[in-house]
Amino acid sequence: MLRHIKAVLFDLDGTLIDSAPDLAAAADRLRLDRGLPELGLSLYRPHTGTGARGMLKIAFQMEPEHPEFIDLREEFFKNYERNLVVNTRPFDGVKELIESLNDRSLAWGIVTNKSARFTDPIVRQIPLLTQAKTVISGDTTAHAKPHPAPILEAMKRMGLRAEECVYIGDDERDIVAGKAAGVKTVAAGYGYLGDAGDIANWNADVNIYSPLDLLKWLPKT
Repeated sequence: MLRHIKAVLFDLDGTLIDSAPDLAAAADRLRLDRGLPELGLSLYRPHTGTGARGMLKIAFQMEPEHPEFIDLREEFFKNYERNLVVNTRPFDGVKELIESLNDRSLAWGIVTNKSARFTDPIVRQIPLLTQAKTVISGDTTAHAKPHPAPILEAMKRMGLRAEECVYIGDDERDIVAGKAAGVKTVAAGYGYLGDAGDIANWNADVNIYSPLDLLKWLPKT
């Protein structure tokens, strides 16, 4: 199904890297500063893919419509910015996956909804990620996923056509964006699924449950 692919585009959080520990710590820092106990990683982890909105909902049951949401979100961002890669690591198997892509002469890039404010320093500080041919953040284009613009921009920068690319992510909006961009799609069932339920319902072209599962679907040379 993916035999004509020349490049793999990845979502970042929940697909390439496990950033949940540092995002959870930034949220719990807000609670500690207000005299509240930490909630711990296990409560935050499933909702990591929804970013600050998800973290603040878990930490304070606060929705974006709350009058204090904007200020608290910026405080959360500053907490996170100070500790981006304390415990953030590539998922098990990602290093081997990237090495195999390189061995097969398959290019790869990153397309994330994370703001460049965070994406760029994370990429610089995790050596494996510096090999990406392109990095598209949530504010690189006028629209974020599920709009196809970020994926289209990545293809443009890499000089590739839609039929030559596959996009892999751990959120249904990743699959929606990939389909809208005309690329093949892969649902990462090992990521931050939250309340998403069965990834089979996303109608991705391929479902995988570990990073290395991707390799059996890709060209060998």
